[in-house]
Amino acid sequence: MNRTGLTIALGLAVVFGLLFGLYPQLDLDIARPFHAVVDANHNVFAWRLSTPLMIVHNIALRGGFLLVAPAVVALIGKLILPRRKMLISARATMFLILTMALGPGLLVNVALKDHWGRPRPIDVTQFGGEQHFVAWWDPRGDCPANCSFVSGDVATTAWTLAPAALVPPQWRALAYGGALALTVGMAVIRMMAGGHFFTDTLFAGVFTFLLVWLMHGLIYRWPRTRVSDRQIERALERCMSVCRFGATWLGHRAADEIAGPADGDETDPHVKRRRRGWW
Repeated sequence: MNRTGLTIALGLAVVFGLLFGLYPQLDLDIARPFHAVVDANHNVFAWRLSTPLMIVHNIALRGGFLLVAPAVVALIGKLILPRRKMLISARATMFLILTMALGPGLLVNVALKDHWGRPRPIDVTQFGGEQHFVAWWDPRGDCPANCSFVSGDVATTAWTLAPAALVPPQWRALAYGGALALTVGMAVIRMMAGGHFFTDTLFAGVFTFLLVWLMHGLIYRWPRTRVSDRQIERALERCMSVCRFGATWLGHRAADEIAGPADGDETDPHVKRRRRGWW
């Protein structure tokens, strides 16, 4: 996660963003050969109905969720047994969970896909659909929800750059190569199926990489923000102590409300008022 990667990602975003922004028909040109694949039932984008291709798609997609699973287990274990040391590095746990939640989760599937109305290739009029085509930068398309920009599947596979950044240095280049190959493969599959345009997949990868790069800097690299494993574990322990205290206090209050005041309880304001003749 160095500046070289950041420069490459930003360069790709600027070059292809401008190119496909000025000539949006390029997205249609790239999608057209995939649209031309027709099966015996006259279904266009017929690769989307290919069982082997969908199996590969599902395996690649679930790979990201499998890689984040150990971090989730470690966090749950720490919350249940706050005095026990975490199963894996606390920094790695927070880095993996936060990047998955903020990238493919919040940024892609919440902020963009449901609010950026770009139709999918299979839905545009140029390929037999009913929605009009718009460039990648235009959110005013006809798609009501779960739209084309950007690809959630590609963002999930691009997230594998996060665990790749944590492997030992001697294996890191190989891990990055595997993550990039997985991301490109998913991008091609989604375009073949008519689910996304080229720019949908490109920016899914770029946005996810930028978020992973930023979180890696905040947690690991930058002196003003980086933290240690022990600092994170202590913060989780304090958080659970506060939560347990609050739960205990609420439990006692609820029990007192259900039981009600005992007869003659001097602390009960109703008893005091009756004794003073207020009732």
